[in-house]
Amino acid sequence: MPRKITNNDADHFLGIDGGGTKTECLLSDADGRILARAISGPSNPLRTGYARAWFSLSEAADLVLAKQKLRAAQVRGVCAGLGGAGRSGVARRVTTFFQRSYPNAQVRVTTDLEIALEAAFGTGEGIILLAGTGSAAFGRDSNGRTARAGGRGPWIGDEGSAFDIGRRGIASAIRAEEHRGAATALSKRLLKWLQCRDWESLLEQIAKNPNEVFPKSFPLVAELADAGDAVARDILAGAATALAELVACVANELGWRDRNFSIARIGGVNGRSKFFDDAIAAELNRVAPRGHLTAMRASPAEAAVQMAIRVGRTKGNAA
Repeated sequence: MPRKITNNDADHFLGIDGGGTKTECLLSDADGRILARAISGPSNPLRTGYARAWFSLSEAADLVLAKQKLRAAQVRGVCAGLGGAGRSGVARRVTTFFQRSYPNAQVRVTTDLEIALEAAFGTGEGIILLAGTGSAAFGRDSNGRTARAGGRGPWIGDEGSAFDIGRRGIASAIRAEEHRGAATALSKRLLKWLQCRDWESLLEQIAKNPNEVFPKSFPLVAELADAGDAVARDILAGAATALAELVACVANELGWRDRNFSIARIGGVNGRSKFFDDAIAAELNRVAPRGHLTAMRASPAEAAVQMAIRVGRTKGNAA
């Protein structure tokens, strides 16, 4: 009969970065060495629903534990940074889910913005510009005061995100197809790109699950912009302006209008198009000339692991 695992045996930690497109989970030992990593589907409950989020979170965590032949009871700390967790009700439900799944673990559920800020600047000051399935800017000053702009979801915000760009790309393609908008290669390539037989089937897919359609269109817009397509370039230029305005808003809120500060860019839209990357850099220079771009120190999932170790040790010592 296997020995019962107790709190004293729990010496592993899970760090999770979950968004509207994918979930990354890392497993570490007590010294912070990464032992395993896994990728699963989306886990932002506000975009995918809780059932899909639970499945993605469980799948990623189960995979890393299985790779090391570990049981859930051997996890001492969990930190999950999730899109949508800025809402207290979401954070509470996800916290309860992890507490039930890992009985010996201390759990912290926070936003994907917070673990990204940790990944970029540790406990120091700076602003992150997150642009993936959604978009937001988040900053912290040397006194620990924070400010945020964006991240309100696809229906009232997320300007400059992959979702927003994909939606605008599809709308432009349909206008071109109906001869009421500028011609664009999007109208010729989009259906094949999304594996749809016609425009009606595409609209049916959008009605069923827009999160599965719009972000997937972004890489095509990016590709065509680099190839010189005027419509694609116009879409990305507008997205760059929107993203830079998020950073300017946070910088102004923190009182950084007349001082130097650091900006770190993170998210799936980065590095997909030279035109877009250059446009974002130019817009940032225009609206926030005192800001300078800096590289990420770690990935958000790696930052989440370090936060899991801290919360596990702190709460464990307090107990």
